[in-house]
Amino acid sequence: MANQYFENSTDLEHELKKFDFTLRGHNLAFTSDSGVFSRQTIDFGSRVLIESINFDEIPAGNILDVGCGYGPIGLALAKEQNKRQVVMGDVNLRALDLARDNAKANGIKNVDILESDVYDKITDKFALVVSNPPVRAGKKVVTDILKNSINHLIDGGELWIILQKKQGAPSAKKLMKETFGNVEVVTRDKGYYILKSCLN
Repeated sequence: MANQYFENSTDLEHELKKFDFTLRGHNLAFTSDSGVFSRQTIDFGSRVLIESINFDEIPAGNILDVGCGYGPIGLALAKEQNKRQVVMGDVNLRALDLARDNAKANGIKNVDILESDVYDKITDKFALVVSNPPVRAGKKVVTDILKNSINHLIDGGELWIILQKKQGAPSAKKLMKETFGNVEVVTRDKGYYILKSCLN
């Protein structure tokens, strides 16, 4: 069985790919590899999420990128929000090595990139928790990301996620409403939903 991007895929043969991508007005250089999510380019869902996040109502504080992969979401936000520290976690060690390399290649220093199975190594609280959840890892993982984000947000902090309708966006919306007492569909684009909840 082929290795999945949400597993530890360090034994796969390397197929490095380098590309540039402009995110939130910054041109960033990325290296990806076999065994990581969306290795050819930044996936459409992540791009929509990155460009949609509005910091006007997000309080001062740090950012957590859950399931960061090789780093597009966390690094794009860190590049722009350079007064905030961005913690980026994933279970895939190859992806984490790439994320560290990509941070260095783009001169991004306000990041802390660590191995963490969802929140198991996360102890701090954040102004923003953001995730493009690893849907193929199963509903339990996605539910954990959504439900337990509330324990890692400061007052006024926000959870932003992206999911396709066919991959469970309606049930995610319901769960976020149950967990936070509020949920907003920020954007719909080509079957993708950006959902936001706030810890009031």
